[in-house]
Amino acid sequence: MTSSETPTQDKPGTPLSILDLAPVTLGSTPGEALRNTRELAQLADHLGYTRYWLAEHHNMAGIASAATAVVIGHVAAATQRIRVGAGGIMLPNHAPLVIAEQFGTLESLFPGRIDLGLGRAPGTDPRTARALRRHLAGSDENFPQDVLELQSYFAPAQPGQAVQAVPGAGLRVPLWLLGSSLFSAELAAHLGLPFAFASHFAPRFLMRAVDLYRSRFRPSAALERPYVMVGANAIAADTDDEARLLFSSLRNRFAGIARGDRGLLQPPALDEEQGWTPAERQYADEATACSAVGSADTVRRGLEQLIAETGADELIVTAQIFDHAARCRSFAILAQAWELAPA
Repeated sequence: MTSSETPTQDKPGTPLSILDLAPVTLGSTPGEALRNTRELAQLADHLGYTRYWLAEHHNMAGIASAATAVVIGHVAAATQRIRVGAGGIMLPNHAPLVIAEQFGTLESLFPGRIDLGLGRAPGTDPRTARALRRHLAGSDENFPQDVLELQSYFAPAQPGQAVQAVPGAGLRVPLWLLGSSLFSAELAAHLGLPFAFASHFAPRFLMRAVDLYRSRFRPSAALERPYVMVGANAIAADTDDEARLLFSSLRNRFAGIARGDRGLLQPPALDEEQGWTPAERQYADEATACSAVGSADTVRRGLEQLIAETGADELIVTAQIFDHAARCRSFAILAQAWELAPA
């Protein structure tokens, strides 16, 4: 991985990137969500964010990025500078050759701007996972072999090679491993790949995973030293109270997941928490523990503390905000607070 693909600034100046789940809000459609994604990506491109990643989820009415490679093309075509990628592709759902061809195509269309983050979870419920993969047996256990197979398709084609990715062979598409546990941290260390931790929804093992990755990292042709990107929720507004109100949509979403509801993103409402069960409150508290919410100064201090605790080389932030204009403003406030250089 070249220096242009993985920034190496010391703190302060930690690169800041965006993870977008293309939220579908109550009263809107997936088409509107995808148009909002394009508009936010254009704003991020202008504001100086480093990457704009999209996540693969399935059978979730509130998330429109299921066809992740298609949405990446939609975003990359609408932007000029920012790196665009998957955070991530759930590799067990796909044949490695298919992913190599998809991302080889994206890299051919948008050279030097495509990232490929890989996860080993299905990104959905068990029934939908079966519909996606047909055969579930051994899918998790095969993840390391699938990663190696995918890497082989991006290597230069050899004479007589029976199966090639076209486009794909010989292209420099940076691979990242993503995780919310220790498995991918150890695999990323073993393969010498950059590692991103999904602490924006599952922060429990963050420090253990980061420590494991760094302690066992083996330099590779892709990466000379460990590189950690940490995920966080970051919601900024003019005041702390306004930001906390916007944040309630995300907390309500997690409370809904705890009771089996994976529906549309709801309008902000602080009073809804009064009706939660203890289990719903605990789930929402744990899922959103890695969050910076408030005015510009409050959010900046929260993210600076996260960097101090983890030593993160890069942060990737997400903001599940009901109102699209408020979401765009949140990222604009954060960019100014972080002193990003507008393009």
